[in-house]
Amino acid sequence: MNTQKPIAPRWNLSSLYPDINTPEYADHVARYRSLLDEGDSLLAAAETLTSGAGEGGFDFPLWLSRYLELEDRLGETEESLSAFAYTLYSTDTTNTAYINNLSRLEEMELRSKAQDVLFLRILSRYSQELEDFYTRFPRYANYKYVMSQTLVSSYHLMSRDEENLASELERTGGNAWARLHGQIISTLQDPQSGKTFNEIRNEAYHPDRAVRKSAWEREITLLKSMEIPLAACLNNIKGATVSLNKRRGWDEAIDRSLHASRMSRKTLDALIGAIEESLPVWRSYLRAKERLLSGTDGRGIPFYDLFAPLPKKDGPAGEGPAEKKWTFTEARDYIIERFSSFSADMGDFARSAFDSRWIDGEIRKGKVGGAYCIDFPSRKESRVLSNFSGTFSDVTTLAHELGHAYHYRCIKDQPYALQHYPMTLAETASIFAEMIVMQDIISRSTGFEKIRLTEIHLQDVCQVLVDILSRYYFEHSVFQARKTSELSGGDFCRLMKEAQERAYGEGLSEERHEYLWAVKSHYYSPSLDFYNFPYAFGQLFGAALYGRYLSEGDAFADTYRDLLSQTGTGSCETVCRRAGFDIETREFWLLGINRFKNEIKQFQGP
Repeated sequence: MNTQKPIAPRWNLSSLYPDINTPEYADHVARYRSLLDEGDSLLAAAETLTSGAGEGGFDFPLWLSRYLELEDRLGETEESLSAFAYTLYSTDTTNTAYINNLSRLEEMELRSKAQDVLFLRILSRYSQELEDFYTRFPRYANYKYVMSQTLVSSYHLMSRDEENLASELERTGGNAWARLHGQIISTLQDPQSGKTFNEIRNEAYHPDRAVRKSAWEREITLLKSMEIPLAACLNNIKGATVSLNKRRGWDEAIDRSLHASRMSRKTLDALIGAIEESLPVWRSYLRAKERLLSGTDGRGIPFYDLFAPLPKKDGPAGEGPAEKKWTFTEARDYIIERFSSFSADMGDFARSAFDSRWIDGEIRKGKVGGAYCIDFPSRKESRVLSNFSGTFSDVTTLAHELGHAYHYRCIKDQPYALQHYPMTLAETASIFAEMIVMQDIISRSTGFEKIRLTEIHLQDVCQVLVDILSRYYFEHSVFQARKTSELSGGDFCRLMKEAQERAYGEGLSEERHEYLWAVKSHYYSPSLDFYNFPYAFGQLFGAALYGRYLSEGDAFADTYRDLLSQTGTGSCETVCRRAGFDIETREFWLLGINRFKNEIKQFQGP
C-alpha cells in the first residue's frame, strides 16, 4: 500500500484580493467604511424624524426600502472581507499580520452590530406599517419571512448601550477565547514523532490497529496537556452565553438556537426522538464492526476503531476504493464524474472549482483541522478548506464541502438578505453531494469491497446521528451546569463521558474519548450554540431528497436547484413542505433512518 502523503494543492485567492497589503484590498476596506458611514446617516435621520425633532412625518416604508438596499451592499462587502481574513488566518494561525487584520475587521464590525441593534428598534416601533411597505415596494415581498424573524430578534434586545457593550466585549472575550482554542489545536505537535495534532487525528483511519490506538493515546495526552487553557476557553464562552441569554430574555440556549435555525421545537423533538428510537440498531452495527475487526463477540467498539477500515480477508491490499491511497487528481476526476451524473450544471461547477483552485487540501502546521466551505458574496465565489490525506473519507469530505459551494452557486443571485439559510438547511446540499458519491461507489462494488464501502457509509451516518446526539446531550448539560458554577476540564470530561454513555451505550467500549469537548470547534463559537443537531437534520433531509431523485430521475435536478435557491426565504418547515415533507412528525425522520437500517442488515449479513 502506498503510504506516501498525497500531493494536495493550496488554494488560489487572487481573484478575491491579491493580498491584505494591496491597493485593491485597501479600497474594499475603504468602501466598507463608507457604507458604514451611510448606514449611520440613514439611522440617524430615522431617529431624528421618529423622535419628533424633524420636520414633517416619517415615511417609514420609503426609509425601509433605502435601508434594505444599503444593507445588501454593506452585508456582502462585510462578509467578503471577513471571509478573506479568515481564509488567511485559518491556514496560518500564528501569523501576526493575519491576526491583526482579523481583529481590525472585527472592530469595524462593531459599528455594523450597533447599526443592527438600532435598526431592530426602529423596525419594532413601526412593525404595523410593514404591510404598507410590501404593497408600495412589491420587490421586497420575498423578505416577509426574514423580516418576521428579525422582529422576533428585536424582542430579545437589551438596551442599546448594553448591546453595543456586549458586541465590543465579545471581540476581546468570546472571539478571543475561540481564537485561542484554534491556535492551540492547530499548533499542537507530538514531541516524539513531530507530527501535528491534525496528522495524528488522521491516523484514526489507519489499517493497523496498533497505529490507531497509539494515535488515540497521543491525541488524548496532547489534549490533556492543554486541558487548563482549553477548559478556560469553553468555560468562559458558555458562561458569557448564559449571562447574555438571561438578559436578552431567552429561557434556554436551545431556544436561541432554534430561532437561528428557523426551526420549531416540535421539529427538534421529532428529530431527536427518532434518533433515540434508532439507537439499539446503531449499537448493534458498532458491535458487528468490532466483531469483524477483532473477532471478539458481545463487546462494544473502542473509540479508536470507530473509523477503522475493515481488514481485507483475501487478495492483495490496495485494490478497492476503500483501501487505496487516493491522489488528489483521482479525487477530483471522480467527484466531477459523479456530480455530472446528477446534472451537467453540478458537474461543470465542480470542474470549475477544481480548475480555478478553490480548494486548499494540503496538511501543514498552523492550518486549522477539519474542513469548511466559505463564501465571498462580493465576488460570487466560494473557497473550500480540507486536510486531504488520501483516504476515501477525504474524497467524501471534498464532495461534502463542494456541495456547500454548489448551494451557494444556486443562491448567489438572490438579494443578499435572502442568501442566508439556517444551519439546518445548510447541510442539505452537502449531504446530498456526499450521497451521490457514496451510493455510486457502493453500487459499483461486489463481495467484501461492497461490505467495506457500506460500512464506510454507515460509519459516517453513525457519526452524524449517534455522535451528534452525544454532542447535543453534552452541550445541553454544559449550559445547565454553567448556570450555577464554573466548569473545569474535569467537569467537561465527566459531562462528555455521560453524554457518550447515553448515546452510544453498550455500542462503545470503555476505551472512549472524554476529551472530545476540547477538539470540536463548534463548541467554541460564541454565536453558534448547538451546532450539532443541524447535521442530523441535514443527513436525514438530504437522504429524503436523494430518495426523490431515485424515483424521479434526471428531472429532479431542476427541482433540486430551485429548492436550494429558496432556502433563504422561509422556515425549515416551509422549505421542506415545498419538497413534500412534513418534518414535524417523527415518522418523517424514521423514513430516512430506515434506509440506513436496511444497510445495517446487509452489513451484518444473515
